[in-house]
Amino acid sequence: MRILHTSDWHLGRTFHGRVLDDAQATFAAHLIEVVEAERVDAVVVSGDVYDRAIPPTAAVRLLDDTLCRLADRTRVVLTPGNHDSAQRLGFAASLLREGLDLRVRVADVDRPIIIPDADGGPGLYVYALPYLDPDAARETLPHLLAKRLGEAAGAEALPDGSSPTGSVAAAEPADAAADPPADGPAPLPRSHEAVVSAALRLVSRDLASRRAAGSARVPALAMAHAFVVGGQASPDSERDIRVGGVDSVPAGVFATLGGSPLAAASGGLDYVALGHLHRPQELRAPAVQAEAAGTAASASPPGMRTTHPRLVYSGSPLPFSFPEADAAKSSVLLELDSSGVTRMERIPTPTPYRPTTLRGTLEELLAPANSAHSADWVRIELSGPMPPGAMAQLKERFPNLLAFSHTRPERAEREAITVTRASDPVDVAERFLTEMLGHSPTPAQRAIMAEAYDTARAETQLKEER
Repeated sequence: MRILHTSDWHLGRTFHGRVLDDAQATFAAHLIEVVEAERVDAVVVSGDVYDRAIPPTAAVRLLDDTLCRLADRTRVVLTPGNHDSAQRLGFAASLLREGLDLRVRVADVDRPIIIPDADGGPGLYVYALPYLDPDAARETLPHLLAKRLGEAAGAEALPDGSSPTGSVAAAEPADAAADPPADGPAPLPRSHEAVVSAALRLVSRDLASRRAAGSARVPALAMAHAFVVGGQASPDSERDIRVGGVDSVPAGVFATLGGSPLAAASGGLDYVALGHLHRPQELRAPAVQAEAAGTAASASPPGMRTTHPRLVYSGSPLPFSFPEADAAKSSVLLELDSSGVTRMERIPTPTPYRPTTLRGTLEELLAPANSAHSADWVRIELSGPMPPGAMAQLKERFPNLLAFSHTRPERAEREAITVTRASDPVDVAERFLTEMLGHSPTPAQRAIMAEAYDTARAETQLKEER
């Protein structure tokens, strides 16, 4: 199976006021080219398709066009992230065209999308976890755990990594009741780790059942939108998902499938397609230890093995902040078979703009060496004096100057300026300019201040005489 993993499109986003519609349309065209050239069996999009819950019209049109074109060529699986509105993104999901799967409901986390192989049989199980908001999922998941796993109300994983209960059971029919009653089990702890672990325990039961019934091992991929421990964030780019002071999920949760006693029997996940962090990266998760899974290991079907899942962030396809400029943007092309991931390659994505941060004095910034950045989207960090007209000079050299900061020279101590009725206004203005500019005003500047003061004083006297 050949899968293309991408996430965090953030359609509708701007970059320091610049609209990114054209750049995002360029990425969409690139994505379709990759699908065709690489003969991709499925595209998985792990959340944050839109930049906000109510996206602009242009973003909705671009997504509609992109998904239609992709679905004409391959299978597409899409989940919401913390920026998306699951309700709006998943509206009329049951009526969507064949080849496009939007998974937005918590109740569907253990119902995989099955990507067929060349012979029409199961080629890959895709467990599509939407972003699990702890405030909502902690109320919903206990009902599902009790019904499908027989877990006690509000039960958590035990210290040794196992859960209180669990057994291999037949998968529920797709039309089984999904919405839990208003009353019932106690909620889970208010954290991302608790709700993701609970969802993975549900996945473990279904995966163990399917693999036990199959004659050959089918690889499994999970999609998740979360901040996994060890991941590197990009400053000024991702939105904080901290809830109750806890915003992260340990990497080991994906190896133990949330502490499920069925982790070893299920054979484990092969790949976790992560979304949320915009920097492309792969994290390490500990392999499941058979002895930690108790007697479940002995229940493994012949030929079944425990895998060490690969935890990968595709990263965003475009840079959304200046600190991201050093991270090459990409999508992930991977191949899987019964043994797991056999190949993984990062496919660079086109970036029509280049964010650049330039630092130095005005003289250094205007030097010929920086002429190569005249077309870049620039952030300037100016140090040293800032003479009059400095901003005009910088904007002339760098037409796409989008962010600016100035650090004035350090001074041992500042001169105290005392202003009284007897103070000469021109002298006070001169000392103020000296403090702000870092040097004394020029004779021409003094003449302008003196003229302005004389004009103001003359107008005041004229008004008093009237």
